[in-house]
Amino acid sequence: MDSKANEPEPASLQGSVSTLTTHETRHAVIDQAFDYRGDVMIETDDGRCITGYVFDRCGDVAEPYVRVIQTDDGERITVQYDSIVRLSFTGRDTAVGKSWETWVKKYQEKKACGEWVSLEAESLD
Repeated sequence: MDSKANEPEPASLQGSVSTLTTHETRHAVIDQAFDYRGDVMIETDDGRCITGYVFDRCGDVAEPYVRVIQTDDGERITVQYDSIVRLSFTGRDTAVGKSWETWVKKYQEKKACGEWVSLEAESLD
């Protein structure tokens, strides 16, 4: 069994808000937004609020950017890192409690109790 199985699941970022005042903070939070499995709200220095799913980011180029699928219309837009002043994790984190270790533990518990178990994925809802 994997040694990670006994470690607690990391807390969800859902509901957290980060003000991005430094280069390091900005890059770290945008990386978290990329890994997050829910919508975020990006506030820019010109007052825009963009809500959507972060599907791509490129932080190692001369002008780093993030790409977002907007929630309201599905349009894909690009936002420069330097224009982002605040990032909020607003959407439901669909990955919470869905780690491989959690799934294996639940599977083994059900099987040990004699319950019928399936290898098919559970619904995300």
